[in-house]
Amino acid sequence: MRLKLAPVIAAALVLGLAACGSATGDSKSDTAEGKPLNSSVPTWCGSKKITLALADGFGGNAWRQVTRAEAQDEVSKCPSVTSYLYADGQGNTQKAISDIQGFTAKGVDAMVVFPDAGKAMLPALRSAYKAGVVTVPYRVSPGGEAGKDYDYFVDTDFKEAGVLWANWLVKALPNGGNVVNLGGPPANSQSQDEYTGMMSVLKDHPNIKFVGQTPYNVTNWDPAETQKVVTALLAKYPKIDAITTDYGNALASSFSAFQQAGRKIPPIATEDANLLGCEFQKAKSAGSGWGLFTVSSQNWMSRLAVDVAVAKATGGVIPTNMTAPQEAFEDSLTGQPNQVKCDPSLPGDAFLSSKLTPTQQQAALKG
Repeated sequence: MRLKLAPVIAAALVLGLAACGSATGDSKSDTAEGKPLNSSVPTWCGSKKITLALADGFGGNAWRQVTRAEAQDEVSKCPSVTSYLYADGQGNTQKAISDIQGFTAKGVDAMVVFPDAGKAMLPALRSAYKAGVVTVPYRVSPGGEAGKDYDYFVDTDFKEAGVLWANWLVKALPNGGNVVNLGGPPANSQSQDEYTGMMSVLKDHPNIKFVGQTPYNVTNWDPAETQKVVTALLAKYPKIDAITTDYGNALASSFSAFQQAGRKIPPIATEDANLLGCEFQKAKSAGSGWGLFTVSSQNWMSRLAVDVAVAKATGGVIPTNMTAPQEAFEDSLTGQPNQVKCDPSLPGDAFLSSKLTPTQQQAALKG
């Protein structure tokens, strides 16, 4: 398959410095070698010129498009990144491995990797690291060890997301019920960890039980596949009292399956998505509302991975905290920290917890 590359012209990166706020720290003046060039450059941006690549295991949904745009916006803050390349693994493990190998062969200085296929990606990551490429996988664990198989792993505690969901389910289902859990590709660490986190809470609430496949029903984080899975689950289980999923946008795209089955949408615990919030508001106004709890979709996590990779490669200040926090974002039961949000001026594919401006999100989703 043809490698999809998106070089960013150095001049455009310099112009991007106007938005100089960092996702992980403030900026300060330091003219020493390997440190920020001036007060408008974030501390993680050192003086050494580099080429940076983002190898995405899958780039074909809205979450990935916004996450990619978050990374590119972060890159634009560092003039030391003179070229930025991107590749979409298209959900194909062999293509994702080839993308990493291709970037290594091209001689990039640093590489941020979303290793969707988990441990299958480890040999390619290790080869890049051994070849001298600053290698930073993030979000999905590839196994291995930082400092041995890659430079750093930027992670988040998906178990904590599961704990947050489960605690909300206990409130939303006081009499118990059947829960369907939807996840991403087979064997991905994110969906597995979320299930583990939920079970750490629900083991004390045996009246709430999962139906369907465990730890999760595979959807590949794809809206079309999610609709197929939801349709099959509705046909198989006459009683579904709640749904948990780590891609709320795909689930919202499947609401027509409930209508076709003549079923009400049950309470949902997931990550935030504008479409989901707007569907919630619409149903609430129509008197057919359902409960909703979301954690932040964490599109901005790619910024932290960029910061770490660029800092290591350019001689900047490496962030000390490489874990993106799991945070509650919306709760229809308590309104804390936010009521369910909907921005009708944005596409349904947008994420209101994103750090991009509305204009940036619209551009990312059109692309």
